[in-house]
Amino acid sequence: MLLWFLGKTSTPNNSPTLYRTDEESYVIQGWRVYDEGILARLSIPDGDTVIEIPPPLLDYLQLDGLTTDERNLIPPIVHVKDNGNYIVQGPEVHDPAVLSQFRQPVPDHETCIHLSKATVAQLVGG
Repeated sequence: MLLWFLGKTSTPNNSPTLYRTDEESYVIQGWRVYDEGILARLSIPDGDTVIEIPPPLLDYLQLDGLTTDERNLIPPIVHVKDNGNYIVQGPEVHDPAVLSQFRQPVPDHETCIHLSKATVAQLVGG
């Protein structure tokens, strides 16, 4: 799978990032979710994980032709935190060939998920 950088929202030690792939999909890097209250409410299948991302990260989908004027808070968005950040669920990326394409190594407090373009398009109204 090949990745193309779309954008990131960064603060020191935090780097949620959005990539498009050559497989009509996206790889999203976000903060690992450790909040037991949130995790207890979710059913997370083997191979999936949940990440936290700031909503402005999805604005970069415009660079791949998706409109981002609206937000549909449906799965894979499985929770919205009080601070407005999204908790997003999907298959965790472990493939070293994919991870080696990132601009920086993924910090331990972050991970990545892989979502189809069709799934992500539903979140932003297509």
